[in-house]
Amino acid sequence: MSATPDLPSPSPHAVSPHAVVIVGAGPRAAGLVERIAANAPELYGDGAPFTLHLVDPHPPGGGRVWRPDQSPLLWMNSMAEDITLFTDESVEQDGPVRPGPSLAEWADCVRRGALPAGELAALPPEAVAEATSLTGRSFATRRLNSAYLRWVYERSVAALPPGVTVQEHPYRAVRVTGPRDGRQQVWLEGRAEPLVADAVVLALGHLDAEPDPEQRALSAFAAEHQLVHLPPEFTADSDLSRLRPGEPVIVRGFGLAFVDLMVLLTEGRGGRYDRGPAGEPVYRPSGREPVLYVGSRRGVPYHAKIGYQLSGERPPVPRFFGPAQVEALLRRPTPPDFRRDIRPLIDKELGFAHYHRLFTVHPERTAAEWSDFEEKYAACAPGSAELHALVAAAVPDPADRLDLDALDHPLDGLRFPGHDALQEGLRGYIEADLARRHDPAHSTDLAVFLALLSVYGQLTRLGDLGDGGWWHGFFSYLASGPPGPRLEQLLALSRAGVVRFLGAGMTVETDPERGVFRAGGASVPGSQVEARALVEARLPEPTVARSRDALLRALHRDGAAATPAGLLAVSPDDARILDRSGRPHPRRFALGPHTDGRSSGAFARPRTNAPAFRQNDATARALLLSLRDLSCRASLAV
Repeated sequence: MSATPDLPSPSPHAVSPHAVVIVGAGPRAAGLVERIAANAPELYGDGAPFTLHLVDPHPPGGGRVWRPDQSPLLWMNSMAEDITLFTDESVEQDGPVRPGPSLAEWADCVRRGALPAGELAALPPEAVAEATSLTGRSFATRRLNSAYLRWVYERSVAALPPGVTVQEHPYRAVRVTGPRDGRQQVWLEGRAEPLVADAVVLALGHLDAEPDPEQRALSAFAAEHQLVHLPPEFTADSDLSRLRPGEPVIVRGFGLAFVDLMVLLTEGRGGRYDRGPAGEPVYRPSGREPVLYVGSRRGVPYHAKIGYQLSGERPPVPRFFGPAQVEALLRRPTPPDFRRDIRPLIDKELGFAHYHRLFTVHPERTAAEWSDFEEKYAACAPGSAELHALVAAAVPDPADRLDLDALDHPLDGLRFPGHDALQEGLRGYIEADLARRHDPAHSTDLAVFLALLSVYGQLTRLGDLGDGGWWHGFFSYLASGPPGPRLEQLLALSRAGVVRFLGAGMTVETDPERGVFRAGGASVPGSQVEARALVEARLPEPTVARSRDALLRALHRDGAAATPAGLLAVSPDDARILDRSGRPHPRRFALGPHTDGRSSGAFARPRTNAPAFRQNDATARALLLSLRDLSCRASLAV
């Protein structure tokens, strides 16, 4: 099947074939199309023809976040071999596996000319050039990933059975109307007539949000005093030209949004890196950079990506937080409490992966046999004194014991005598983190990373955790950090004075008398910096109430339920949107970060049973079964 550009939409009263509208055409939508193509032969067979409408102002495949017109300086945060949009034998799904290449394998096909000539000819020249030097351990540019996602989308469209037509509509969807038991109308911005569909799937991806009260107050202060305030948003879309060379800029947030900001304000303004005497990067400023004063709650950047591959046995997870434990939690008469009921199971699961690796791969650092330790570990209650005593006796070196609280708060209790001492201390911390993340002697870190992926996959079944966002932040901090070279660049920028660290417990205040922002932290008590610019280096919260997406807000006004955390409530079985009485809508579905079924990403590492892939398969099958039922009823009515 080939996709066609936007065509005139039928009147809502006109007779039309069966249709599904997918709102959003990014990687989540591409993955859903792939699952529809894979499941159609079994579930739909020779059913009546139907149309897939994809609605998105941005190009299909990459969508907004992964669109091709981005700076070539922006990288992926995962290695090329760890990025795929295809299912494999690890995915727990009812539909068939249809193997496909990872980003690294696809780049190898490009390099060898192994793709069909028409597909190669359609690739942007810069994508072909980058693919020729890409390895599985490389961090590709986002532009190259955009080309890969576009290729996956087009391959998935081509795999749809005869009779399925795809139409692309480069518009924004602003409203969905229609009765629960009837056809739905999807209204597009700037179009008089709606698209008419038997089912609608929201695959909206990350969305902009209205500022919260604190951000509104900061913006108002900035406007009053002619300052610059950039609220939470996508860094690639921010107007960074307002940040002037040489001037201090307070940056709140030390995750991936900060890394993008750091890159665009340094290399993006003409700076470059040379190599020092020990091979370390040395930054050569262009003179156009501002000075970035960065801090956060933790006061440290996300942990670097692990720079080695797993050898030997994978940790046998899930063990203490798997399907059986989730089922038990779901059967409770009242919703489980995250800190009381879920967090202890997560801690025990991560600890099990850590100690399994330590005992089986680094036994010289233990004082017991694994079989004996495993049996006693399983019998101990999570977080109990007995568990701590068991670990202390069997693992002599405290550095080999897993302390999740210490990982989450690495600067707690540390105080520095001054700002310069803090810079030295933070550089030492980052250097140690880089060394550890590239040293297989610490392969317990990789075991914990794999256990984190397993835990994430189980948590998607529990919906809104009521954890105040802690889990997603902790997961990102440990498992979704930047490439190691980015932290090497951060060190170079720190040594060059372009980046200055504020430490943990960061605070931001306004000073009406001086007309400036002030920032400080707990790491250097009493020390503050002032600046005329403040950047919130983080993504907007994906809540229904504050979303700038008109369609999502309208759905909520019309009765769609939101969780206490503000996420769109969906069925864990097939992502149908729930109303406020908990009923799943028979014709409306939603996937992605704005829902309480959100997973860690639309694409994933191969062979990790990725939650997004499981959700895509379940939703695709529900759509096809619904269309088959409608087709059968129409045939009987004739």
